[in-house]
Amino acid sequence: MDRAETINLLKQVPLFSSLSEKGLKAIIKVATEKSFAQGTKIVGEGDLGVGFYLIVTGSAEVVRNDKQLAKLGSGAFFGEMSLLDGAPRSADVIALEDTTCLILTTWVIKGLIAANPDVAMGMLKELSRRLREADRSLS
Repeated sequence: MDRAETINLLKQVPLFSSLSEKGLKAIIKVATEKSFAQGTKIVGEGDLGVGFYLIVTGSAEVVRNDKQLAKLGSGAFFGEMSLLDGAPRSADVIALEDTTCLILTTWVIKGLIAANPDVAMGMLKELSRRLREADRSLS
């Protein structure tokens, strides 16, 4: 995916939609792009979380205790919980197909949040949505 396509993807992610073009370019500049082959564990439950992952292409599943908790596609993100609270990862995330992610480190995201509080609000909204969804699935 080229730079223009990545910026368009970021604009569609509610977390980053309020950022200016300059802000989106700044994210791309500090992000690392990494590809994962189908079946690869992208992050593991219990690992220390030092990164936030945004799926650029492909898809992944969130798994805990051999149970699929969620399926994530292009534009979805994960790793925000560990990033925010410093606790170990709460689940495995496994590539369902060849998948490419943009990875932002903890210190980059914290700087982004400090400069753009709307990013934090986007994270909180998504965390609330995921918590409500998990609560419904347990009922």
